[in-house]
Amino acid sequence: MEIACDESGSEGEKLVGGVTAVFAHAGVSLSREEAAGCVASLRSMIRSPALEYKANHLLREKNRRVLLWFLGPSGPLAGRARVQLVDKRRYLAARVRAEFGAVPGPLEPYNDLLRARGPRGALDPLFPAILRVVAQWDGPVSIVHDQQLSLTDGRIRRLRELAPRLESLTLVDSQHDARVQVADFLAGIARRVAEEELHGRPDHEVIELLRPFVAGGRVRRA
Repeated sequence: MEIACDESGSEGEKLVGGVTAVFAHAGVSLSREEAAGCVASLRSMIRSPALEYKANHLLREKNRRVLLWFLGPSGPLAGRARVQLVDKRRYLAARVRAEFGAVPGPLEPYNDLLRARGPRGALDPLFPAILRVVAQWDGPVSIVHDQQLSLTDGRIRRLRELAPRLESLTLVDSQHDARVQVADFLAGIARRVAEEELHGRPDHEVIELLRPFVAGGRVRRA
């Protein structure tokens, strides 16, 4: 089984004080032909001249019906995708508590302290997210992932050691792989919707459509 993945909101080990409050990581199980058909359908419905579509195209109010189709039960992702959401501040707080117990004051200094104390990349939510992808899908898994500087050859080898069912992890340019583009759409949409909810502006209709992708256990081979 080959799963195409991308993320949204990644700022490495900077978990607080950055640009985004949520990290999202999506994986989709689509063939190249199915993903290309999905992208072509989105282009036909949205009709933007942009060379590469992003989640913000689907999140525009004028494209609301396209967003609901993309996430809906009759859309291209039903039963074929998963997305992980990480509240980065809460993720850091849990790591701080585990290391230091209850601490006073802001978390920012502890973010820097943990980065200095641990091995490089230890705080990056990308790595546990990839391990979770392997755990979510049934059988041996090969991952095709958008290019990430943090995914060095050494770290990919380490991920394969930690997840024996991970047969391979290949980095690609999302512009040349429609499957990764579709994963990028899902990750970007989920992150934006989650951040809006954190700020007290929940989009209940879209949250309900996202729920099956966020929840659930392992996905069995069809």
